Amino acid sequence: MAPMPSADAASRPDAGPPDDAPSAEPGAALDSVHRRRLLTIARDAIRHGLDTGRPPRLDLAAEAPALHVSRAAFVTLELAQRLRGCIGHLEAAQPLALDVADNAFAAAFRDPRFPPLEAAELAPLCIKISVLTPAAELHFADERALLAQLVPGVDGLILADAGRRGTFLPSVWEQLPTREDFLRRLKEKAGLPSDHWSDTLRVWRYRTESFGE
Repeated sequence: MAPMPSADAASRPDAGPPDDAPSAEPGAALDSVHRRRLLTIARDAIRHGLDTGRPPRLDLAAEAPALHVSRAAFVTLELAQRLRGCIGHLEAAQPLALDVADNAFAAAFRDPRFPPLEAAELAPLCIKISVLTPAAELHFADERALLAQLVPGVDGLILADAGRRGTFLPSVWEQLPTREDFLRRLKEKAGLPSDHWSDTLRVWRYRTESFGE
């Protein structure tokens, strides 16, 4: 799946982690060491882009086994608490460390909503990472039933219909705290009318583990 702006490869085979290593399950939480490493990978990817104009080539063999697991992530960049770029994947397609490096570079230089990041912006830049759980489709008979299933502040949603698709990360609830507003604006982001409804409308829920600098 191609990188997708927000609102907002195969891993090297290993003999297996030691007994005290973190879980390698796809939805396992990351410990503080792995979180810090991913933030460093993201910042280094942006610095490499500023220096060379190209995405980095990460040595996956040097990374912890927990970062080899195929997971999807979004990287969000902020300057002075304002969005400066956000790119991510909705489906896991490569090891987490690589996904973060690729998305950090893309958020800095390929988000179509913003000009490419400049060198002077790197130091004050705030980097945030959201690691997604696998998306699960919701089932509902009407809009009221769909709204009743949503958990404000927790759920990220993917909405698709009529050949269009959009997503909101859970952080968007901070700007759109009601279920009704969240769903209406997500329809608009997907290019549909805010009151759109049809029997072919599909919605998937995912959640995120989010952390930042």
